[in-house]
Amino acid sequence: MVKIARICIYPFKSLDGMAVEQAELLPKGAIQHDRLFALKDHNGNFLNAKRSELFHLLEAKYDIEHHQIQLRKREQEQFERFNLKDDIPELEKWFSEYFQQELTLSRNSEEGFPDDTDSPGPTIISKATLETVAEWFEISDLNEVRKRFRANIEIDGCEPFWEDQLYSELDHVIRFQMGNIEWLGVNPCARCVVPSRSSITGERMSAFQKRFVNYRKENIAENVSRSRWNHFYRLAVNTKPVHSFDGGIIKVGDELKILGPESEAN
Repeated sequence: MVKIARICIYPFKSLDGMAVEQAELLPKGAIQHDRLFALKDHNGNFLNAKRSELFHLLEAKYDIEHHQIQLRKREQEQFERFNLKDDIPELEKWFSEYFQQELTLSRNSEEGFPDDTDSPGPTIISKATLETVAEWFEISDLNEVRKRFRANIEIDGCEPFWEDQLYSELDHVIRFQMGNIEWLGVNPCARCVVPSRSSITGERMSAFQKRFVNYRKENIAENVSRSRWNHFYRLAVNTKPVHSFDGGIIKVGDELKILGPESEAN
């Protein structure tokens, strides 16, 4: 039986995540508090880890219930605490000084700031997949691989890359149930430069993308739909709910069941 083994949300885009036992869902399928905040530069463009490896040198802790974030540079001993309601100007100043450019903090409480705005649901990956990737690159700490790929839902009770069953050919999607909500698996998630870097130092692993692509090609099952693969630098699955809903919860231990393919137009 395939079940949810871990749920992780990332309140700040490109900063540390936090594991939770259960998570509330927003009407469009995003996890509440996931990618809730994002930094933007003076042109209104996102400043994220794709653009700056300096994000890796920061450590963040959260108390979402009390709207708190604690930040520090990794070489520092003490965290600085900010209230996410009352201390926005101070927080913007802190980030602006750290990144040496004028930054503003944006908030989207309706669906967060996902990379794939057409599929704002949780990204899904299996624990076995993460363990396999760790072996590919001789990474001994599974949490390091988790931090590099930053998926929301980790499933267990299945073989590596089982999640590749959660999408289909172009113009079709896979309907599945997770908890008491029905979802659509849309496509394999395209990756960026971030997985190639250490989550602690920001140091980039040599030839990471080339090696990853070669390993991925060798490990795709014959029955996996290939039409969504314009390249092989992909891992995890992007999702969206079948219908918008008012209230929903996913929990560690919830079963994931595939219901079958259907036309994307539906």
